[in-house]
Amino acid sequence: MLDLLIAGGWPMIPILLTSALALAIILERFWTLRRRAVLPPGLGEQVRVWVRSKTIDPAHIRVLAQGSPLGELLAAAVLVRNHPREIIKERVEDTGRHVLHRMELYLSTLGTIALISPLLGLLGTVIGLIKMFLAVMIHGVGDPARMAGGIGEALVCTATGLVVAIPAYALHRYFRSRVEGYTIEMEKQATLLLDSLAAVPPQGSPIMPAKP
Repeated sequence: MLDLLIAGGWPMIPILLTSALALAIILERFWTLRRRAVLPPGLGEQVRVWVRSKTIDPAHIRVLAQGSPLGELLAAAVLVRNHPREIIKERVEDTGRHVLHRMELYLSTLGTIALISPLLGLLGTVIGLIKMFLAVMIHGVGDPARMAGGIGEALVCTATGLVVAIPAYALHRYFRSRVEGYTIEMEKQATLLLDSLAAVPPQGSPIMPAKP
């Protein structure tokens, strides 16, 4: 394997660097985008119970906001729970944009790696072919070893670029899909919380008795 990498020449260096960066991003995103870490089971229902029982205090909200992306979104709504629904919804939307940005962190870089890796492989291919033609010009066609070296360098770079690009592209699409699914679920939980907040009178507001 090492001999093959060496045979690829210096164009292999940027390809290997991008592959290491892609691997680091993939491992980090797999850990960060675990479902339990983004959407803790039962968290939405727990917050709605707090709202209905009016047992929310600043400590609850602080822990909620720091626990997970869903918790941060729900905490933003709870912080302004005594305001009109439009204001609560606007706060949730603002917070949601920040949460979405963090969930999509590094995915653009991963997509860029998937795009440029074949181009780096193509660059290595062109350089290998140029070396082969230069060898032919200088030594003629009677030195097959030099020609084989240029062709081998071209093929190794092309193959390595594709090996990096294919999984990077596939996992980029996978993470995008996962983030979209999480976003839909968080929107659902935020809507349920808004409905619960609308059904609970603001603190300090008297509950009007029912008319006979």
